[in-house]
Amino acid sequence: MPDTTPTVLAPQLLQGRRILVTGGGTGLGLAMATRFAELGATPVLCGRRGEVLSAAAAGLATAAETEVCDLRDAGQVEQMFERIWARGPLDALVNNAAATFIAQTERLSPRALDAILGPTLHGAAYCTLEAGRRWIDAGRRGCVLSILSTSVRTGRAFTVPSAMAKSGLQAMTRSLAVEWGPRGIRLVAIAPGSFPTDATQRQLMPEGRRPGADVTRRVPLGRHGKAGELADLAAFLVSDGAAYINGETIAIDGGAHLRTSGAEDLLDWDDGHWDAHRRQRS
Repeated sequence: MPDTTPTVLAPQLLQGRRILVTGGGTGLGLAMATRFAELGATPVLCGRRGEVLSAAAAGLATAAETEVCDLRDAGQVEQMFERIWARGPLDALVNNAAATFIAQTERLSPRALDAILGPTLHGAAYCTLEAGRRWIDAGRRGCVLSILSTSVRTGRAFTVPSAMAKSGLQAMTRSLAVEWGPRGIRLVAIAPGSFPTDATQRQLMPEGRRPGADVTRRVPLGRHGKAGELADLAAFLVSDGAAYINGETIAIDGGAHLRTSGAEDLLDWDDGHWDAHRRQRS
């Protein structure tokens, strides 16, 4: 979801860098890849739909690479990294791909649970380990940026598997910041608040839920975030300008997590609301 927000960063901040962005063909992943390209980097876009990746890559300011991969499959992830490294090493990895939807947690099936944990937690961990071992073996510096959510600070009812997965990635970020920091590898994270995309609107704001305008009551700054604002923060964190930031998660949500977790309205839904939502989702 690229926007027209002008960057405040130096034009060549990421010149010559190769940065893998999972889920890079759409939404916030594409917004970050777009900003990276504008700042001189070569983005490597990863996703499950080749045609979407090709269309996204064609619109970037610099030549981009694409990789079709199902992150839930560790074997596919390993093969993807072998292909990428055959063309040259990465400088940074952005764990952005994720899945979520609202549901009553006690009604989640194991399959539904795995549909969220698979790409969000396991896929990000597979990518991090593949990148990290290659950087360590080669004695190279690197950076892993994981896109979390403010649920890592507040918890979040009705998207419990997503909150679990994002919290797991925060634990990975903090732990590997200590273990891999001496190797010159930084791990950092961003916890975004309300940055509406087509996918999040479909999954998290179904018919019958509060209108988007209600964000003015939940966010102290009274608005949604802009994709360019998150993209600038991501670009800074993977750059040399953030070389002394390690193990930290930065919230970018207008202060909303200080007021609410963002799910309290769903406590008012009765079984009829949830039954109608399940029928709509299926």
